[in-house]
Parts: sequence; structure tokens; C-alpha cells
Amino acid sequence: MKNNNDSGFKKNIWKMYLFTFFVSLHFIGGVLVPFFTDWGKISFAQVMLLQSWFMLWVFLLEIPTGTIADYLGRKHCLALGCLVNIVGVVVYTSSPSFLLFLIGEFLWALSGALFSGADSAFVYDSLKRNNRQKFSKNIFGKIEISRLTGFMVGAPIGSIVAASFGLNMPMLLMSIPLTIAFAIALTLKEPQIKQAKTKYFAVLKEGVRFFYNHKILKILAIDLIAIGAIGYFVIWLYQPMLKQAGLNIAFFGIVHAVFVASEIMFIKSNHAMEKILGSKKRIITISFVVAGAMLILGGLTASLPLILLVIFVSGGISLSKAPVFENYLNKYIPSEKRATVLSTVFMFKKLALVIISPLVGILADWSLNSTLIIIGIIAIAFPILSKIEEKHLID
Repeated sequence: MKNNNDSGFKKNIWKMYLFTFFVSLHFIGGVLVPFFTDWGKISFAQVMLLQSWFMLWVFLLEIPTGTIADYLGRKHCLALGCLVNIVGVVVYTSSPSFLLFLIGEFLWALSGALFSGADSAFVYDSLKRNNRQKFSKNIFGKIEISRLTGFMVGAPIGSIVAASFGLNMPMLLMSIPLTIAFAIALTLKEPQIKQAKTKYFAVLKEGVRFFYNHKILKILAIDLIAIGAIGYFVIWLYQPMLKQAGLNIAFFGIVHAVFVASEIMFIKSNHAMEKILGSKKRIITISFVVAGAMLILGGLTASLPLILLVIFVSGGISLSKAPVFENYLNKYIPSEKRATVLSTVFMFKKLALVIISPLVGILADWSLNSTLIIIGIIAIAFPILSKIEEKHLID
């Protein structure tokens, strides 16, 4: 019986590595901003408005889809998310129309909401069923690396495709890996959990109430949202930074790949840094400070080598903390509420970005350098407001 359980564990986990890789094989990553501004003919402020629209829909859909995952099964949410994403890709590339972009972003939001919470809940309960939840931080780190590897492999390919066939083709070609991910999702084995036969809205209500009443979960969520927002804006601002520094667009995909590689490096160093610093809280604080200092430097320099350093360090260190926080969050959530509660956390993250993204877009159109400095100052100041304590950070 033990061997069968181990076999089931290994299959689910390595399949999730593959699923995450193919879902994340984003050929458009290295030319995303030019796709919007050159092919789509919209301003950067409009690009960020689109992202705010996207985040608004993820915010509205996050908990309902997380509850669907808890109610009907996580594998079905993952498979459905792939299908919706494929439709979104086709809509997005059909014509350079802002209206179609809005529809495409809605479909991407629905797809992202179906993935969000369901993927990490599926993985954690696969581990828990086999008494391997103590390995969750390592597994979440590897899954994050699978996701980043998809970004890293896809971006240079997409840059070549864009140069040869047009800026919309990298987006359209993403339908191929998404189809492969859909097929993988159908082969997953749903972990059996003690799920009461409760009505959908009862599951929803109980999951949200659990988060609302849990002080530590809320504290962890605030820091996750803050560090994630820093990384999010680096992703959207680094291509304008490269363009301002005079780098040819043909090299954007390579920069994107190195950017992702730096994030992988920081993820792999999380455990070692905790040992060196002797404190989990300390590494979180240092991550905010280093990311902020780098962004301030980015706003003060026009040197391409320094700009590259800013991108790789600020983006890599801030984005590398997501799997660490997922590990901490999962320790406080019961299995039957896991996807709903995680979706609640991610919902608030999206809501914050809905509010902030248009402002960042307007600021960047006014002054990219000033925007970087402002975000950097906020990042450095944030640990002063944080209420995280070392005892909250359970492995």
C-alpha cells in the first residue's frame, strides 16, 4: 500500500511540474509591451488599464472559481482553465482592437482564476495524503521553477517568431502548449479529502469566513501581496526601461530569460539564506529593502549594465518569495477549505493591483524614472509596517 501511495504521489507531482511548464510557456513574454504598444497601437497607460481590467475580473472570479475547485475537484478546474486560456489567445490575436483586448483579458482572467488556488491546493493535498506535507516548501519551489522555466524557454523563441512573423504570432502559438497542458490535467488523480456534501455557497461562505477570522493568515497575506506587487511592476516596467536605455528589441527575449533565471536562482537560495541569516523574517525584510534600493538605482541611472542589474535583482528577489509564502499559508488552512481560502488571499492581491496599476501606468507615461524611485521608496518603508513575527513562519 505504501508503494502505491508513493507511486501516486510521484505521478501527481511530476505531472504538475509538466503542467505548470506548458501553461507557462509564454512565447509572448519577451515582447509583451511591444505587442501592446506597437502591434496593438495603445499607450502604456492603456496597457496598465487593461491589466487593471484583468485584475478586476480575477478579483471577481477568484473566490467563486476556488470554491468550484473545492466543490467539484481541482483537476477539472485546471483542465477548464487551459481551454478558456486557448480561447483567450485566439481572441487576443484576431485583431489589434482595444475592445477585443478587453474581451481577451476577461478570458485570461477567468483562466487564471480557475488555476489560482486550485493548483497549489491540489499539490498540497497530494502531499498531505501521503504524509509528505513537510516537503511542501521544496515542492512549491520546484513547481515555481517549472513555471519560470516555461517563461525562460518561451521568451527567446517568441522574440525570434515576432521578428520573423509579426508581434501577434508568439501569442497565437501559445495555444499549442496550452493544449498539451489540458491533456496532462485530464490524467491527474484527484486527492481524496474529507469533503462534506455542502452546497456551493455554503463552501464559499465558510472558506471566506475562515480567512477573515484568522489573524495570522491575514498578516501573511499582506506581506505576500506587497512583495508580489513589487515584482509585478518590475515585469511591466522592465521593457520600457530597456527601450529607454537603447537596447534593441531583438535582445528583449534574452533579457527576459535571464530575468527569469535570476528568479530561479533566488528561489533556490531561499533555504540557504534562511540558514545564513538565522531568521525567516529577516530574509523577508531584506528582500523588500534590496528590491527597493535596486529600483531607486534604476530611477537614477541611464547605464544599460546597471539597468540590467536592477531588473535581475529587484525582479528576481521579489518574485522569488511567492512559493515561500504559499508554504506558510498552507500550514494554517484545512484541506476542505484550502482552494477557497487561497483564492481569497489571491483575490485581495488582485484587488490591490486593480487600484494601483492605472496609477503606475499614468506615472510611467509621465516619468518612468520617477515611478521606479517611488516604488523603491515604498518597498524599503514597508517592513516598518509589517506585523509578521518569526513564530508565524512555520515550515
